[in-house]
Amino acid sequence: MGLKAVCVHGHFYQPPREDPLSGHIPDEQGAEPYRNWNERILAECYRPNADLGNFSKMSFNFGPTILNWMEAFDPSTYHAILTQEQNNFDKFGVGNGMAQAYNHVILPLASKRDKATQIRWGIADFEHRFGHKPLGMWLPETAVDLETLMMLADHQIKFTMLAPWQIEGYEGLSGDQPYLIVLPGDREPMIVFLYNQDLSTSVSFQNEATRNAEQFVDHWVLPQLPEYGSNRDQMLLIASDGELYGHHKTFREKFLAHVLNGALYYRDLKITYPGLWLKDHQPGTFVKLNEYTSWSCQHGIVRWMGECDCSSGASWKAPLRWGLEKLAEELDTAHQSFMSKYTQQMWQLRNDYIDVFLGRAELAELLSQYTEQRLSKSETELIGLILAAQYERQRIFTSCGWFFDNFHRIEPQNNIAYAAQAVWLTKKVTGIDLKAMALALLRKVRDQRTGLRGDTVFSERYQRIQDFSEEEVSYFNPSSSFPA
Repeated sequence: MGLKAVCVHGHFYQPPREDPLSGHIPDEQGAEPYRNWNERILAECYRPNADLGNFSKMSFNFGPTILNWMEAFDPSTYHAILTQEQNNFDKFGVGNGMAQAYNHVILPLASKRDKATQIRWGIADFEHRFGHKPLGMWLPETAVDLETLMMLADHQIKFTMLAPWQIEGYEGLSGDQPYLIVLPGDREPMIVFLYNQDLSTSVSFQNEATRNAEQFVDHWVLPQLPEYGSNRDQMLLIASDGELYGHHKTFREKFLAHVLNGALYYRDLKITYPGLWLKDHQPGTFVKLNEYTSWSCQHGIVRWMGECDCSSGASWKAPLRWGLEKLAEELDTAHQSFMSKYTQQMWQLRNDYIDVFLGRAELAELLSQYTEQRLSKSETELIGLILAAQYERQRIFTSCGWFFDNFHRIEPQNNIAYAAQAVWLTKKVTGIDLKAMALALLRKVRDQRTGLRGDTVFSERYQRIQDFSEEEVSYFNPSSSFPA
């Protein structure tokens, strides 16, 4: 009988909850008895799954947002997750972790230059933590276009995961093998793994499906293997939010552990993950991409740029997207003008600046690779600040800012706070003041329920920055290992 295998993938991600200025997470209502949702989700999901060894047998990706926090708050759980993945890499030569585009930006809405930064930063963060290069990358919301896949290939990423409807004619595909997408130029095709829609939906939304691991395999998994007794190798991919296992659904971390450690084994179903599967199964079937699609919204990527049927009435989304994009263009212009005095490779420098944030390089050491002139201490500090402005400028487009219906939430307000910090830092370095422009651009951003406006949020956040002393904003100092 051919090999029959199951891969469970967990997308572990939490939006930034820290106050963008202080770097501290405020107490959050609803997270009781914990102080905030990060602590609660850690206790209900990340820690128990690590304790059960689930990260050693499932495929997963972690967003840098939550790993940054976990590394400081619960280093034991953090290192347990890394170790479980690294053990697979040491044993098989391929790990079961995937990288993620760094700031969870909707990549089809990003410029080619920003795509490169997000991918480069995501790879660097993964390599820094897990100790080896990633073969795959999770695309935020699995939002995709052909240029994004081209950029992945240019950064030596071999595969990604997509929903089945993100491929043309997916109804006629078996879905139990990875596929190939042709890329322009002399690039190798991109390998795409399509998750099983029925299984993934049942795990995510049908409580009865995940109450009993044995029944889940018998009643949900095996019927998805119509050629169970054949000699053809088959792989089923189940993909969901990782927080489902213990946080969104109580005790599902135990369900997952029994699926991975017993229920599959007793039915001669192997556990696998993409890198391991590709060692013996190279795809041969080519498919065409449905561009500008995602896994979490049937309306493509409209949700992150305006109103769709999933978020009708959210009229604030379009002006927020348009306003922040215009502001980002001006920030980039100011950045390029200032940095042109030192290097013509200012965007490659931005890509490599992640190594300073991760503590893998000193700023002066990095700048020496891009500038021929000898820089004074004050010049180095100014360049560090303008690069910190670009870090904030990337955070402006965190996808969570557009996901929900109401503007009166922490996520879109944080995106505006990042914009305020980028504007303040840019003025501090270059003297160019974009505050008035930002206020004008964000004036039409208005919550339909509360009336809260984007320009009000920007003004308040900008004023907070001005009110802080130089000592209190020291995390902007380029010598620090990471900004708040």
